[in-house]
Amino acid sequence: MKTTKAPVHYAWIVTVVTSVALLAAAGVRTAPQVLILPLHLEFGWSRAEISFAIAISILWFGLGGPVAGILVDRFGLRRVMGVGLVLVASGLTAMLTLNTLWQLHLFWGLVVGVGTGMLTNVLGAIVAQRWFVKHRGLVVGLFGGASAAGQLIFLPTMIALTTWQGWRGAIAVAAAIFGVLILPVILLMREHPADVRQRPYGEGSIATAQATMEATQRTPLRAAIRTRDFWLLAASFFVCGYTTNGLIGTHLLPHALEHGFAADVAGRAIALMGALNLIGTLGSGWLSDRVDSRWLLSVYYGLRAGSIALLPFVQDWSGLVIFAVVYGLDWIATVPPTINLTAQRFGRASVGVLYGWIFFSHMVGAAVAAYLGGALRDMLGDYTLAFLSAAVLGFIAAGLSLGIGPSRAARVAPTQATAAE
Repeated sequence: MKTTKAPVHYAWIVTVVTSVALLAAAGVRTAPQVLILPLHLEFGWSRAEISFAIAISILWFGLGGPVAGILVDRFGLRRVMGVGLVLVASGLTAMLTLNTLWQLHLFWGLVVGVGTGMLTNVLGAIVAQRWFVKHRGLVVGLFGGASAAGQLIFLPTMIALTTWQGWRGAIAVAAAIFGVLILPVILLMREHPADVRQRPYGEGSIATAQATMEATQRTPLRAAIRTRDFWLLAASFFVCGYTTNGLIGTHLLPHALEHGFAADVAGRAIALMGALNLIGTLGSGWLSDRVDSRWLLSVYYGLRAGSIALLPFVQDWSGLVIFAVVYGLDWIATVPPTINLTAQRFGRASVGVLYGWIFFSHMVGAAVAAYLGGALRDMLGDYTLAFLSAAVLGFIAAGLSLGIGPSRAARVAPTQATAAE
C-alpha cells in the first residue's frame, strides 16, 4: 500500500472527532444529578422511582459497550457514532414533552440510554487500537479526558440553565448540541488509516515482543470468559462503575444539597472534580505506557475508596474541596490501565469486543449503585450507607487488580527463549 505524507496525521483528526462525541455523551450523562430534585418537586416521584429510570439508562449505556464493538466491526465507526448522536438528540427532544413516569423510563431510560451506549469509551479503545501504535495509552487517556471535560462543561452549564430556564430549557440546549454534532461525524470520521492512504500513527517505531503479540493475536469471547484475568478485570470494573457513574455521578449533587450546600457551590466542587479528572486521566494514560497497569489500578481503587469513605462526614466547603481533589484525580483514571491490560492479556485485535463486555460489567455496577443509592436514601434518610458500601467495594477492587496475571507476551517470551536454547 502506498501511503501519503500529510502535515497532520489523520489519526489526530479522528481523535478530535471521537473526543468531541465522547465529551458530549459524557456530559449529558451528568444530567440526572440535576434532574432528580426538579422531577421530584414537579411530579412528586420518589428518588427510587427516578433512580430506576436512571438505572435503566445506565444499563442500556453499558450494554452498548459490547454491542457497539460488534456494530463497529459490521457497520463502521462513522455510522455507529452518527446513529448514537441521532438517538440522543431524539430522546432529549422527547423529554421536553415529559409528564408521566413511563415516559421518563422510555425517553431517558431507553432512547438516551441506547444512544449514549453507542458513544462509549469502547469507541475510543477501537480508535486507539486501529489508528495508533505509538502513544496508544496517551490517546486512551485523551478520550478519558474528553469524558472528564464533558462533565466539567456540561454539569455547571446544566445547573445554571436549570436555575435560569428550568430543567426543560437545559434539556433543549443539550438536544441542540447533539443535533449539531452529527455533521462533523459524517464529514470527517474515517474507519482505518488505509482509507486516507496512511499507516497507523507510529507504526514501525515500536518493535517489541509485546507490541507484535498484541497486534496479531485475537482471543474469542468464549475463550476469554474461561480465564481468571477476564473476570478479575470485569469484577474490578464493576466496582469502578458502582463508585463513579452509579453513585457519585448520580447522587453527589442531591447529597450535597441535602447537607446545606447551595447548588452553585456544589456545582463548583463538581466542576473542580471534572477539571482534575481531566488531568488525572491524561496522567494515567501517560503512566499506562510506562508503569505496570495492575499496580496503577490497585492504587487508583484504594485512593477512591478512601475518599468516598470520608464523604458522608464532609460538613463544610474545605472538606468538599478536599474530596473533589482526591476523587477528581482518580475518577476516570482506571480506564487507560484497564484497556491496556485487556490488550496485553487478550491481544489488541480483541479489545473492541472484550473491553466492551468488561465495560458492560462497569455499567451494571453503575446501574446497581444508581438505584440502590436512591432506595437507601428513601429508606434511611441519607446516603451514608450507600457511600460506605462503595468504599468497601473499592478496597476489594484494589486487591483484585493485583491478582491479574502477567501479559501474554511475557508468558510467551520465556517459552520461546527456552526453545531457542
